[in-house]
Amino acid sequence: MKTDNALDLIGHLERTGKRHLIEHDDGVVCWHEFGTGRPLVLLHGGHGSWLHWARNIDVLAASHRVLVPDLPGYGESGDVPGDGELSRLVDAMAISIEKLLGAGTEYDLVGFSFGSVVAGRVARQQPGVRRLALLGAVGHGMRRRESGPMLRWQDIEDEEAMLANLRHNLGVLMLHGPIDPLALEIHRRSCMHTRYHSKRTSHSPMLSDALQDLTMPVLVLWGEHDPTGYPDEVGPLWQGMRAERTYHVVSGAGHWVQYEAADEVNRYLLDWFA
Repeated sequence: MKTDNALDLIGHLERTGKRHLIEHDDGVVCWHEFGTGRPLVLLHGGHGSWLHWARNIDVLAASHRVLVPDLPGYGESGDVPGDGELSRLVDAMAISIEKLLGAGTEYDLVGFSFGSVVAGRVARQQPGVRRLALLGAVGHGMRRRESGPMLRWQDIEDEEAMLANLRHNLGVLMLHGPIDPLALEIHRRSCMHTRYHSKRTSHSPMLSDALQDLTMPVLVLWGEHDPTGYPDEVGPLWQGMRAERTYHVVSGAGHWVQYEAADEVNRYLLDWFA
């Protein structure tokens, strides 16, 4: 989509997508659906929302039925059931996907950042996942690169000061290059509606553990400057001697790789899920 105002992209996606509220035993998951074809599920990261995929949805929906939720504890979805453990979030997602697609339906799955851990856990317990892609993957339990301090934005009444801190945090963790108005607006909206605390999971080895049990093809993409880990250490470990696994490092990009290098990542995903 070409637009004079980058923020128009959010309105375009809200208008063109179908919105579903899928109930499970302990709450509801809000989904956005685009396109037709083989189902492709995209899971966002921590302090995120379905809009983490704003620069990918239209391209992927040209050949796939793209399904993008707010994870439980984020956006318009309900909170994580019970005690808030990751297993409850994963169970809620697995039930929601089955209700949305139908039991036994084969689908492809992508997870970004914290969503990569959720995707790995869902793929481990749902036999319908055909292929998996992990972007900016955390949950490896290995060392992370040094990055600057994050600034508190909560409870700041002055909007400009709050936005300044959110912009700072985007530069520290999410993006390597310039921060445009669309990225800042997505980050603002997502952070304002985040209730789930994902940091402990992101710093754990939970995805590494899940990958030991997976047999489907797995693609892993990191930005060259991703501060959440060292791709050339984690990638070979996860790939091992498995011919059905591959990893790539995207030059010039940071953690939010599918936003900052959207064209390149879209090509990777379209080829992987062709």
